[in-house]
Formats: sequence, structure tokens, C-alpha cells
Amino acid sequence: MLTVLFLAAVFWFGGAWLGVARGPRYAVLAVLFGFAVLAQVVLPDGHAIRQMTGGTLARWLMFFGFVAIVLLYRAGLGKLRRRAQGGGAAEDPGTAPRAGGFRDVELERYARHIVLRELGGPGQKRLRDARVLVIGAGGLGSPALLYLGAAGVGTVGVIDDDVVENTNLQRQVIHMDAALGRPKVFSAEATVKAQNPHVTVKPYNRRLTEDIAAGLFAEYDVILDGTDDFATRYLANRVAVAQGKPLVSGALSQWEGQVSVFDPARGAPCYQCIFPEAPAPGLAPTCAEAGVLGPLPGVVGAVMAVEAVKVITGAGAPLRGEMLIYDALWGETRKIALKRRADCPVCGVAQAEARP
Repeated sequence: MLTVLFLAAVFWFGGAWLGVARGPRYAVLAVLFGFAVLAQVVLPDGHAIRQMTGGTLARWLMFFGFVAIVLLYRAGLGKLRRRAQGGGAAEDPGTAPRAGGFRDVELERYARHIVLRELGGPGQKRLRDARVLVIGAGGLGSPALLYLGAAGVGTVGVIDDDVVENTNLQRQVIHMDAALGRPKVFSAEATVKAQNPHVTVKPYNRRLTEDIAAGLFAEYDVILDGTDDFATRYLANRVAVAQGKPLVSGALSQWEGQVSVFDPARGAPCYQCIFPEAPAPGLAPTCAEAGVLGPLPGVVGAVMAVEAVKVITGAGAPLRGEMLIYDALWGETRKIALKRRADCPVCGVAQAEARP
């Protein structure tokens, strides 16, 4: 029997090495095994050929029974997979949905997330199902968008009305030199999709205004504010508080950056609790006026993406009620506690009681 199995292996793998198609190789195996079984039936006990091809019919019946069980098991698994995936024709292994609705290429892409105890498969699925809106595709929005897309956040929105300028390229790493003059949201969309084609990017080439903010925020689970003007910051804060959406906020100045998660719906203060009024003109110069270290937005924007991932997945402790401050010049970080103000006009006690 071993002689027959050895010959079968030689015919099968030798044919494959020679480039013979599977059909002819199956035919050769059928002839070989057919001859072995026929020898057990027609030849007398003790015949040399019968001994060389197994000796008894029972051995071949056991062998074929084992092969049949294996084939039936594989067919059953395939049927269950197709049923779980909604049926249909067989797909390429790299594109067919697998566990949790992920394709094989996605499972491989996110493997380093899935092995993290705090994330795992359920956490990656929450990221895939999440919708995150990034306000601003500039210094902070650039790294945040790149890492949110790379992390597998299913839908990433980006709103900005600016175009890519040469002065942006020193720090806004999502934009390439070839994108000069192009709207930032479309440049950002192209870069994120080039990095991860499995996510959806929704560009909004306009400024965030009062008339669209509520409708836009309603489509998303988490809001990231990477803008550098206070009017937009206060507007984003008001709408996020009204809808109970977490607002991950970052800010930059020269060598220093800060990040916090403003989330009154979960007990944390809102942006206006900490900054009741916008500073007088000239007291808080923009990056264009005061300058900013090129890599600094990458650090702060990446932290914003980390906080968004934590908020979405429930991992660790997001910066709710805390502000992380990073001083790049001296290589120092510190955290300060933040508290809600009862008289805050946005999330204070009177407003919370009046809100339905």
C-alpha cells in the first residue's frame, strides 16, 4: 500500500513541477488507485502484486473512507463560510470577508492591533464601524488623518476650505509638492486612500459654519478639532456638546502643543469651561505669525489620533478632564487636571438641565 501511495505522490507533485494541469493528474491517480483496488478483488491471496498494492481490500476501504470524511468536512466548512458571508460565488482569498467581516488582507494589515489585549478583534471591529470627523487638514489634521486611516477607522470625514500652499509643506505631511494649489481635503483624501484603500474618506471642501455644523456632526461619532481659529473652536465645542459627541482638541504654538478630550456627556469639561473667552487680538498669534516647529504637529496630531482610538474602543483612559502638554524645546510633558464650570454657558448646570 505504501508503494502505491508513494507512486501517487510522485505522479502528483512531479506533474505539478512539470506544469501538468490538475485534471490529468487526477486521472492518473484514479487509474493507479483503481488498479490497486482491482488487484485486491481479482487476484488470489498471497499474490505478489496484491501484496505490493495493499494486501487486503479492507485497507483501501479504510483509506478511501478517511479521505471521504476529510473532503466532506472541508465541503461543510466551505458551505458554512459562504452562508456566513451571505452566499454567492467563491471569492479571491484576499478579498473575501472573513471573521468579523474583515478580509484576509485586512486581518493581516491590522494584526498588530488585534494582538493587543486592550483592542483585539472587537476593538478593531469598533474602529471599522466608527465614523470620525476631522476639522482642518492642516498641521494637526495631517497626522491625525493619516493615523486614523492607517488604524482602520471605517469612515473618516475631513472639512477644510483651504488649498495647499508651499508654506504648508514644512509640517502638513499629508500633502505632497504635486498637490500645490489643490484643495486640502482632496489632497488628504488621495493620500489616506493611497495608504489604506479599505477605509472611506469623505471630503468637505468648505468652512465649518453654523448652518451646517449640526447636520454634519450628527453623521459622526467622534470629532477632532485641529483648527487654529477660535471662532471655529467655539462653534465645534457648542455643537459637540449639544449632540453629546466627544471632541478631541489639539493646539500648537511655536515649540509647544496640547491635547484634551472635551466630553461633558461623560463628566468631563467642555472647551469653553477651560477657555471661557477668546483671547484679545494679538495675544494668541497663529502659527503663521509666531512660527511652529515642523515635527511638532506630527507629535500632537498623532496623540489626537491615539485619543480618538481610545475613545472609540474603550481602551485605557482617554484625556477626559485632563490636558496633556508637550514642550518640544525642553523635551518635557506634563498633564494638568481640568474641571467643569457650573456657570459655563455651553455645558454648565443650567444648560444641562435645559437640554432635553
